[in-house]
Amino acid sequence: MLKKFLFWRVKHINNKNFTMIVSGIVGLLAGLAAVLLKETVHFVHALLEPESNTFYDNPLHIAYPIIGILATVLLSRYVFKERIGHGVSDILYSISQKSSKIPSRKQWTSLVYSAITVGLGGSVGLEAPIVATGSAIGSNFGRMTHLDYNRRTLLIGCGAAGAISAIFYSPIAGVIFALECILAEVSVATFIPLLISSVVGALVSLALLGSDVLFSFKLRDPFMASDTPYYILLGILAGFIALYFTKVTYYVEPKIKEIKNYALRAIVGGLALGLVIFVFPSIYGEGYEAIKLMLNGNGVDIFGQQHYLFTPGESNTVFLLGVLGIILLKPVATSLTIGAGGCGGVFAPSMFLGGITGFFLASIINVVAGQPVVSVSNFTLVGMCGVLTGVLHAPLTGIFLIAEITGGYTLFLPLMLVSAISFSTISYFEKYSLYTKKLIQRGQLFQDDEDSAVLNKIIIEKIIEKDLLVIRDGATLADLVELVKVSKRNIFPVLDSEEHLLGIITLDDIRDKMFDEENRCNLIVNTIMHKPPATVTPEEGMRDAMNKFQATGAWNLPVLKDGKYYGFISKSSLFNAYRNKLKRKKIIA
Repeated sequence: MLKKFLFWRVKHINNKNFTMIVSGIVGLLAGLAAVLLKETVHFVHALLEPESNTFYDNPLHIAYPIIGILATVLLSRYVFKERIGHGVSDILYSISQKSSKIPSRKQWTSLVYSAITVGLGGSVGLEAPIVATGSAIGSNFGRMTHLDYNRRTLLIGCGAAGAISAIFYSPIAGVIFALECILAEVSVATFIPLLISSVVGALVSLALLGSDVLFSFKLRDPFMASDTPYYILLGILAGFIALYFTKVTYYVEPKIKEIKNYALRAIVGGLALGLVIFVFPSIYGEGYEAIKLMLNGNGVDIFGQQHYLFTPGESNTVFLLGVLGIILLKPVATSLTIGAGGCGGVFAPSMFLGGITGFFLASIINVVAGQPVVSVSNFTLVGMCGVLTGVLHAPLTGIFLIAEITGGYTLFLPLMLVSAISFSTISYFEKYSLYTKKLIQRGQLFQDDEDSAVLNKIIIEKIIEKDLLVIRDGATLADLVELVKVSKRNIFPVLDSEEHLLGIITLDDIRDKMFDEENRCNLIVNTIMHKPPATVTPEEGMRDAMNKFQATGAWNLPVLKDGKYYGFISKSSLFNAYRNKLKRKKIIA
């Protein structure tokens, strides 16, 4: 049935129009996934924490994160038998190293993992798992309909755009997120399918949730030009908080992963997270409820009405120190959740951290002035933009997301100012985002080097040449001459009985010996073979292989798989593949 449809499609619908049709379907499914996950997590929260109870009425809040992380780890290892990835980083890896092919199970496993992790209090966000789900849907639709690499990549971006659009009901931010964080190139042919997918995702969210989106806020206070110096200060602070978030993540995650036993790691990480949440209950889950409290003028309640340490009274100092404690420990909580084996992303934690940073700075300014000088809600919103921009290295996403959440462009100037300053601040210390740094360090992603980016898309496995005739260990020159008569190549690998590569012989090595009939039967190939200057493996990046060609001056290099001979790659096949990638680099409209 599918084959018949694909044949019909090729005859009647060109690639451009078909891609736009499929982008709408991907946006629809990504929107449905976003709604399903959001409602599932809210159901779990309501089940565990009835509205009649306050946070401290239920001491199990300390145990919930342990249960959630442990359940996620056991489910991933023993039921689905896969590694829980890092959301957007895994998407970028699939685009760069896997020809934009994402395993089909990723269309739903991320939803299951994140529902358990976040539903039981993990201090991470749902955005990355939903983006991963939408992107997997796009990739698999592209594979199912036999679209090429470029269009599969575009559909991955469409899935990401539809997911973000549906979560926040922010179609512009959805498109920009896909362009800034997922796709490397922009053209009209790229832009239109992203628009379609993002609009469809937003419509799904609106139809099923109505006004009950993740959160929205109607601005009450105008932007005052006299507040500009304070916003400049907020931009600098947001940049350093984003840097702190990044550094804590790079430190805490590897530390918790030093515990090799997966179950023990989940228990230890979950217990540490539970203790942090006990002191600062606003760190529980995504943190959007705390953001709503701050936006609606109830920031004094972010510690819980029954909290005995930080309930605000006559002194603001203790309260502000408590807010500072949340800022310092939120990145730790997020890193513990992910490092211990939970599933979630840094999108929501970045927004939470930015919101509470803006709230903190505005509160200090107003306390020092002795009266309300700046709008706490405006600073909360703009702070969200600033830290999100710094952590993701995505300034336009931060700007338009907050603009759409607030339903207008009243804060557009401070959003642009804080976003620019925050991005400049963190970029001075940290060139790459949390999504891309490790991939770039491992040579699996190239953002600034176009040649390397094209090379990186070439898969060694696909250009391996296996038509070379092999000669066995102990064979004579006479045996080799017989191979020369029928071979179309001038290289002959010498292998032992277990397929290990012992050396290579070229036609030049035997040219002066092969016509000596007296010695041909006595000369053993082992005595005339030589070691190859270097070897490569199918798993290596093409950039590494190219460096080996350059360092050795060789024209051909043997490929070893699991230590055994597998074939050869040559500069000519590499250059042909490079030219073909360049031809297909731009998506054909």
